[in-house]
Amino acid sequence: MATGRIGNGPGDPSAVPYAVETVPVFGICMGHQLLGQDLGGKTFKMKFGHHGGNHPVRNLRTDHVEISAQNHNYAVVPTTLPEGVEVTHINLNDGSCAGLAFPAQRIMSLQYHPEASPGPHDSDYTFREFVELMKWNIDKKRDLQLSAVSASGA
Repeated sequence: MATGRIGNGPGDPSAVPYAVETVPVFGICMGHQLLGQDLGGKTFKMKFGHHGGNHPVRNLRTDHVEISAQNHNYAVVPTTLPEGVEVTHINLNDGSCAGLAFPAQRIMSLQYHPEASPGPHDSDYTFREFVELMKWNIDKKRDLQLSAVSASGA
């Protein structure tokens, strides 16, 4: 899985299969849907979609409710995701998947816009979590490089 940045986008995430090859480590909105697909899950077109700045979302890890901004018409089907992928957030209006984590690959995603902060700061912690994932990845890469240097006898 490659890392990169995919911005918000309208429409059906299945229509951009090439984007799945560059799914970000922190997927937001369409990035969440693409990440779900990249992990083997399916998406579906919602009857009405989620639009606006007042969607209640429950963080299943902390049991806190956040008020979120959302603007999408597709959602990830959690039952199609492989073992090890965790649903971290649900939309309290309809129970749809609003967040995923795959700890084995240090991946996370949110169906809503944490940067919009309608709460006003309900979702700020998600960026701190992402920074911690990046730090972990940097530390892991450094440790692997040091191991390689030690093994080569340099």
